[in-house]
Amino acid sequence: MQLSVIIVNYNVCFFLEQCLATVEAAGEAVEMEVIVVDNASTDGSMEYLPAKFPHVHFISNANNQGFAKANNQALQIARGQYLLLLNPDTLVTEKAFRTSIAFFESHPDAGCIGMRMFDGRGHFLPESKRGFPTSMNAFFRLSGLSTIFPQSSIFSGYYQGHLSPETVQEVEVLAGAYMMLRREVFEKVGPLDERFFMYGEDIDWSYRILKGGYINYYLPNPGIIHFKGESSSKDPSYIRHFYRAMQLFVEKHYGRHSRLWQLMLQQAINMRMLMARAGIHKGLWKKGAGRKIREEAMQWTLVGDADSIKEVLDGLPEGTVKAALPVPGDQRPSVDGLQQQGAYGLVLCVGMRFPMSAALDYLRRLSGGMPVRFHCLGTGSMVGSDDRNSSGHAIGLKMEPAV
Repeated sequence: MQLSVIIVNYNVCFFLEQCLATVEAAGEAVEMEVIVVDNASTDGSMEYLPAKFPHVHFISNANNQGFAKANNQALQIARGQYLLLLNPDTLVTEKAFRTSIAFFESHPDAGCIGMRMFDGRGHFLPESKRGFPTSMNAFFRLSGLSTIFPQSSIFSGYYQGHLSPETVQEVEVLAGAYMMLRREVFEKVGPLDERFFMYGEDIDWSYRILKGGYINYYLPNPGIIHFKGESSSKDPSYIRHFYRAMQLFVEKHYGRHSRLWQLMLQQAINMRMLMARAGIHKGLWKKGAGRKIREEAMQWTLVGDADSIKEVLDGLPEGTVKAALPVPGDQRPSVDGLQQQGAYGLVLCVGMRFPMSAALDYLRRLSGGMPVRFHCLGTGSMVGSDDRNSSGHAIGLKMEPAV
């Protein structure tokens, strides 16, 4: 077995459906197995998805085991030469797996590989490559200075802002949303630390991989989409888990530092956690206020594969489609032309004639101003992000609620 793809699901049924569709397309030329561990979802995931993806191995937990423990369940039975942790709220391009494996084969020093990530609006996600939360990196990240000076080697050390996102980079920390490593690396460094219930386990694993004598590589291409935080947003305790994970990492790996340093960092974390709970950070560190889109009131323009378009046309309520523009061959409708027409909602319909790489390229060329959704051929849903924030939205075609 060449590759084992491991996905942990928690109440993101439709996001996972779209993710699995892109995984199947990316795995066509790869000997691959896919393992999904469901952490006691209550959104119908385990009733809906197994029948649609019969080749996927589904594991159903009776309660929420957390991200690290659920991944370890799958890692224990995975057979692949390479092991990939993948978030359910991601869409992978068709060459992502082959590119990663080829890089491993040409770079024997590579222990783990991450991929450039874009949010649901086509914006680069800086967490694609990160530095360790040292005292200075953590302080500048928590204070918001890393946002004010995003390309500074001093202030943006946490996000490695001084390293170009356009080139291959050796980095300290890779994101658990897409984290591929060799089996021998996993056998040497061990499984994920299950004390990290949610968040921080990727930082800890990255640290241990480097300590094991390997290099973590960031690849800029072909890239993936990560809608970011869909599973965590379903868990009201996610803020506590996030900040506790940072504290745990400091205690585990930086214990040799002075107690005063640890105390200062922990107080900064506690302060930011209180601000996050109060919603204060939204006004200080985030630009613009998002607005929720009423799916039932949308007027959609459909662009992409003709067969995928037909599925969306059959699934959306009558009168909600403004235009349907199939893509013949390599021709793509002008983004500027669509925006000049006042297309309010755009559905990128992924299929054989409009693969995920084309959809991602199209998304990146959008200048904003309209919500974008994705629909992969053979699925019964569409997913995406609003035009003004990165919060995800999913809708089941011919189904009731948005997940």
